[in-house]
Amino acid sequence: MEEIKYKPIGIIHSPFKKPEGVPIQSIVAKGISGKVEIFPEYVDGLKDLEGFSHIILIYHFHLSKKASLKVKPFMDKELRGVFSTRSPSRPNPIGISIVRLIKIEENILHIQDVDIIDGTPLLDIKPYVPEFDVRKVNSIGWLEKNIHKLPVSKDNGRFVKI
Repeated sequence: MEEIKYKPIGIIHSPFKKPEGVPIQSIVAKGISGKVEIFPEYVDGLKDLEGFSHIILIYHFHLSKKASLKVKPFMDKELRGVFSTRSPSRPNPIGISIVRLIKIEENILHIQDVDIIDGTPLLDIKPYVPEFDVRKVNSIGWLEKNIHKLPVSKDNGRFVKI
């Protein structure tokens, strides 16, 4: 198969200058502010985005270590298959975060609930639409015994901030 290459459309700015101290997921990054700087050639693509309260940021884990197919997740002591985790050390180091969109000023998106390292290259933005994106789940695999470590609770099959 042919190699796939992506070009960043912007840069994510946050208060986190290194991996240590970054919230494990955006659901526990409540209120942490950041900005997304969209490169000029992509600004027209922001049209109509301001009507959404939340967006999905898709980005490149630029500080990721060498990929490994087995990793020890933050909330566990056992080695797990990388595809059963959200580890940044993956064959294709792509991350996703759902953040709150506060406002857009020209090419700058003001966001909250940021769990991303400053300077992270942005690959894409998608609107978050609960009717499309939220699913009732029956199982969350090995995380079932560890989810209590996050400040979230289960409500009707979904996890919510407490």
